[in-house]
Amino acid sequence: MPIHLQTQLCELFRIRYPIFLAGMAGGPSTPELVAAVSNAGGLGTLGAAYMEPKAIGEAIDAIRRLTDAPFAVNLFVYTASDNNERILEVQTGLNELRDELGIPHAGFEPVRTPNRFEEQLAVLFDKNVPVISTAFGLLSAAALREARHAGIRTVAMVTTVREALLAEQAGCDAIVAQGTEAGGHRGTFDVSEQPMGANVGTFALVPQIVDSVKLPVLAAGGIMDGRGLVAALALGAQGVQLGTRFLTAAESGAHPAYQQALLAGTEESTVLTRAFSGRPARGIANRFIRRWDAGGIEPLPFPTQNTLTRDIRNAAASQSQSDYMSLWSGQGARLLRSGQTSQQIIEEIIHQANHLLH
Repeated sequence: MPIHLQTQLCELFRIRYPIFLAGMAGGPSTPELVAAVSNAGGLGTLGAAYMEPKAIGEAIDAIRRLTDAPFAVNLFVYTASDNNERILEVQTGLNELRDELGIPHAGFEPVRTPNRFEEQLAVLFDKNVPVISTAFGLLSAAALREARHAGIRTVAMVTTVREALLAEQAGCDAIVAQGTEAGGHRGTFDVSEQPMGANVGTFALVPQIVDSVKLPVLAAGGIMDGRGLVAALALGAQGVQLGTRFLTAAESGAHPAYQQALLAGTEESTVLTRAFSGRPARGIANRFIRRWDAGGIEPLPFPTQNTLTRDIRNAAASQSQSDYMSLWSGQGARLLRSGQTSQQIIEEIIHQANHLLH
């Protein structure tokens, strides 16, 4: 059967090309990047998981000023329940890293991470965004009903066939199958059972999910160019989701030092770590990760560890010290380019894919 770039996914999400931008929380996915990907024919995604509800609304308004095309907003589905049982041990270890950056020590009092999810979600409904995508779990049955009633498409990231079946049963419109090659946080629903997340390779995961569900499936993890797009379609996916490839785009909000580390990366640069956030994520190995691992301290669960390390990550950014940043990256770093706009990236991917198909 011939492979076509115009898939059912394109029709369902009203996009020209079967390419989604990953929801990269923490700064990289600016309104300019989201809009640029959508204007180029893909589906731009705002990574809003760490944003204040008001800021999400302002970003959505900014995206709409820049594009009339569909876009998505991505949230983490989790309950912000902090675990402060070993706060003394963990902060003691982190204070050694604070010394290296020359920033003040943190105290040992319990932390409280704000639980903003319901407020964040309310903004998405209030703004009637075209697409809501989620990581770490699924929207509630009530929220999915509200989305369907409002004509909002929903997309869930999964890392196993079991999670894909749950997403289909819940009523999602599409599924992102995230292979272990992907940069950033693992989308695994329950990391209490799998502390480092489910880590099935993209090529193994995608066809098994495709054979198990009737929903459109997007492949994610290690896909950087037209070859990856064609390979994903050959495996039965109807599209791809790319994050790392857009981190060095002209519209990216990734810190310059972060981008430099990405462009210097290789297929061996990344590791899975829980050191920064308490949840497994793939990023470039740096001094923070190596020092934390050498100390032998178990990180606190997400979101507590993430809250505790925020001052370190912020200071590292202000000092342009990539050795202490969370440098989320997939395994395809050698395929990165600098100086390209999002439109040029998408045009290059589509041109290469068409060349391979024809």
